[in-house]
Amino acid sequence: MLTIELEELSEQSVKMNQTEEDVHLIHEEFEICEVEEEGRGWVNRNLKIKQVIVLFLFHKPCEPPKPNLASTIKTPAPSFPSHSHKAIQENQKSKMGFRLQVPLLTFLQALALFSQEATSAGHHGSSVGHHGRVLKRGRKQVTSCNLFQGNWVFDPSWNPMYDSSSCHFIDAEFDCIKYGRPDKQFLKYAWKPDSCNLPRFDGADFLNRWRGKKIMFVGDSLSLNMWESLSCMIHASVPSAKNTFVKKDPISTVNFQDYGVTLYLFRTPYLVDIVREDAGRVLKLDSIEAGKYWKDMDMLIFNSWHWWTHKGNDRPFDYFQDGTNLYKDMDRLTAYYKGLSTWGKWVDTNVDPSKTKVFFQGISPTHYQGREWNSPKKNCQGELEPLTGSTYPAGAPPEAGVVSKVLNTVKNPVYLLDITTLSQLRKDAHPSTYSGDHSGNDCSHWCLPGLPDTWNQLLYAALIM
Repeated sequence: MLTIELEELSEQSVKMNQTEEDVHLIHEEFEICEVEEEGRGWVNRNLKIKQVIVLFLFHKPCEPPKPNLASTIKTPAPSFPSHSHKAIQENQKSKMGFRLQVPLLTFLQALALFSQEATSAGHHGSSVGHHGRVLKRGRKQVTSCNLFQGNWVFDPSWNPMYDSSSCHFIDAEFDCIKYGRPDKQFLKYAWKPDSCNLPRFDGADFLNRWRGKKIMFVGDSLSLNMWESLSCMIHASVPSAKNTFVKKDPISTVNFQDYGVTLYLFRTPYLVDIVREDAGRVLKLDSIEAGKYWKDMDMLIFNSWHWWTHKGNDRPFDYFQDGTNLYKDMDRLTAYYKGLSTWGKWVDTNVDPSKTKVFFQGISPTHYQGREWNSPKKNCQGELEPLTGSTYPAGAPPEAGVVSKVLNTVKNPVYLLDITTLSQLRKDAHPSTYSGDHSGNDCSHWCLPGLPDTWNQLLYAALIM
């Protein structure tokens, strides 16, 4: 038996198996499957591929998959219209003894056609989820590579894709080199997944794949960090391409005019709404009116957490509202879970997965407590290199558990860019005291160029691998 693995061509992995008798296209879930009228092959309508040749007949017309193949599929066996089955039986009788010989060349041509169509369906035809897995109904991981499990490797030849002095999108708060950071060693570390190679970011390829599309980052200043990073990475790849840059509150844009690609940033630190009422400023845990600005995007990258920890005068609201009840304060993880659950319901109600890819940026860690990485230092100030290995001494933060819990309830595909652990290892990559906008010590945000470039490299890998 010849088995060819074709990963992530659609919602799940797809296998083509060629036996002595026939060639079947087996999809992990036969949710909608029917036999074509002339018995030429199995067609899974979920593939969203314009042309698929799924079965060549060597000795017999199309038959259901053999039990030993179907037994690996957890969904019920597909049912087929009785009239189609009858048509196949009549066709079989009328062609008794007829044998269709399919040369190897024809098979390879069909396989090439299948692969080409799958690729063309590429960035809108697949739907992957948490840690590269499809979240819907707890499906299995469909790729053998965990992009987020690995370690940081020092590479003297490694250079950032851009220089901050040549990228006009960068805010002063992230421009560590401009504001006096003396060392550049932090720019010489490359993220290396354990089980595969991370592709180098190709900005021209990114623009061509998303030509004419709209991409929006939605969240707080960590979304700003990642949005500016991606804008600089693309600009460095196509420096002569025309672009426009408009920065406003709450929506900012970078448009690469030659490609018709627009990168949006929508600033909303909680995702749910803050509304001014008679009682004061109210954080409504069950309301996302701002979501009207997120619709009709081709890609959405969400993020929220850092502002949920703010208290006293640092928080931009006076009350939490849960249902009809107002609270002066709440347990922050409980409030975060409620607010993020509202966001999950918004995704299921308002996103069309056939049009829009959805990512969650993951929890970006802070480094204000040296004891978390077994250091006598109080914070990130003066840190010059990442932690070795692939684990963080303090473990995963509890808010990451909230994200996982909520994502597992979302029915539409959402891909988690699980940046938490790899970012925890980078205690050296913060602006610290080298920030143009902060007078104190910033161990929350990240230098640009720097760590967010790796986040975008992982985003790119998730889109093409």
